Amino acid sequence: EKITRLIEYATNRSLPVIIACASGGARMQEGSLSLMQMAKISSASYNYQSNKKLFYVSILTSPTTGGVTAS
Repeated sequence: EKITRLIEYATNRSLPVIIACASGGARMQEGSLSLMQMAKISSASYNYQSNKKLFYVSILTSPTTGGVTAS
């Protein structure tokens, strides 16, 4: 939810977004709430890029692996 709000804030104010990710991905135990949050982040990111053409950087750090991509 915080990441979605950050992206929406940046979209409304035409600010750049830089996100550093250090995660092994979503866990099965997190359930549907985790899945829906990923959809919200994807939607906010799409709106950020398509409407404003703003600067967005995603930094993947250790231990980020294929789990994040698979999620």
